[in-house]
Amino acid sequence: MKDTITVIKLDHSGKEVFRYVGKVLARGATWVQLEARFGRDAVSVGDEVVFLRGDRFVEWFYSDRWYNIFEVHDADDDRIKAWYCNVTRPAVLTADSVMAEDLALDLLVLPDGEMVVLDEDEFAALALSEQERAAALAALESLRRAVRDHTPPFDALAVR
Repeated sequence: MKDTITVIKLDHSGKEVFRYVGKVLARGATWVQLEARFGRDAVSVGDEVVFLRGDRFVEWFYSDRWYNIFEVHDADDDRIKAWYCNVTRPAVLTADSVMAEDLALDLLVLPDGEMVVLDEDEFAALALSEQERAAALAALESLRRAVRDHTPPFDALAVR
């Protein structure tokens, strides 16, 4: 198994937005789990969370699901800040890279289990087929169900 992998984030039209390198933690036939450090300046996510340079991200990408999941750990004390879930087309996984086409719709999950849907207006404005829009909305519901059921990686949620 290769130690590192390049993650290429694409927009809904397939245009590259940015790329970074992550360390491969585990891999299956339809998924890869990796670790990466946040390499950008502070980014506020909704009103709830700020991602800071150096925060540790444990990331799951899937070739058979319409989302990816980032478990975000604080750079200073490694506590879980949040889970950030991107609704995407299924990822393209190769030995050297992961490519995911972001569909703008996101789910932020706080450590207490609170869920905040982000960027609904951006998602609504995308030129998607009815089938793609339905698949994206089903992915969002699947993520919500996984959070409610404490399905990994959401098993570290505080019990409500």
